[in-house]
Amino acid sequence: MTTPPSPRIAVYGAYGHTGRFVLAELRRRGFVPVACGRDAVRLHALAATTGVEVRVASTDDAAALDAAFAGTAAVLHCAGPFLDTAAPVLDAALRARIHYLDVAAEQRAVTDTLARDGEAKAAGVTVVPAMAFYGGLADLLASAALDGATDADTVDIAVALDGWHPTRGTRLTGERNHYPRTYIEHGRTRTVPDPAPVRETDFPAPFGRLETVLLPLSEAVVVPHHIACRNLHSWMNLAPLRDLRDPATPAPVPADGSGRSVQRFAVDVRVRRGNHACRAIASGRDIYAVTAPLLVEALQRILDGRVRARGALAAGQVFDARDFLAALAPEAITVMFEAGAGSVDAR
Repeated sequence: MTTPPSPRIAVYGAYGHTGRFVLAELRRRGFVPVACGRDAVRLHALAATTGVEVRVASTDDAAALDAAFAGTAAVLHCAGPFLDTAAPVLDAALRARIHYLDVAAEQRAVTDTLARDGEAKAAGVTVVPAMAFYGGLADLLASAALDGATDADTVDIAVALDGWHPTRGTRLTGERNHYPRTYIEHGRTRTVPDPAPVRETDFPAPFGRLETVLLPLSEAVVVPHHIACRNLHSWMNLAPLRDLRDPATPAPVPADGSGRSVQRFAVDVRVRRGNHACRAIASGRDIYAVTAPLLVEALQRILDGRVRARGALAAGQVFDARDFLAALAPEAITVMFEAGAGSVDAR
């Protein structure tokens, strides 16, 4: 019996920092990546070093995007700022009737993508924004901790990084994103005040007790998209934010042959629903590198039918969260659950 050919997967922004991790993960899993992007010079340099097929397409050229995605099963979109790039890349995916996943952290971009559920259903495809360290990972942890429930009194998300060497794309996104960030408090969507609230948060070792600031990113959109939250707060420790705001902080530096940096992270999610309380913690190394297995695991499950629906959906909505997280551990992340987690601040 002849083995069917491996699916061809378009990676838009393939020459970027995250895109290169995604290319490697696709190849590791037997997919055939097609590297796409706006910069012909960087694409051809990538082809020279990896042998990957490349297709040049700017986001303002619909015909070029159509040609770039022709013959592929899905597009993995890694080129921000997503406030500018998500819509045209998604438009092309819908025209081609192929699946679309991105790594957006911007709340507005993710909200706009999820609003296109009807178009995705009509095209018969699955669209998953924020399938990354920011957004998807916290959503999967919250969904797993709630064990199938679709409402919660409290979802409290806290991120600890031991430092942050931002990529050029991260800096461009920060400069572009001027929309106010939102969270949920006492059943109402609120805008983060200036200055944002600060609190002490207890993280697992090696982080311990750290000062954190209210900083909701795309997880504050994807979680309430399918979980009715009376309170949803998202926090980050201050040290990486100082790195991010310092223009002298260098880009990530590879620490091994995989290209991963030495950066350590923890995502600590505590949920409460009536008498049920649970804490879910994911830890690992390099927030950019860990996005690749998250993104490609999602793609794998969409292509092999392990999804709950078609349309524009959040990660915890479309996948079995506990099974998904178990598939990533322990190579990409370490995950642990703690029933009856202590109280959280739902201020």
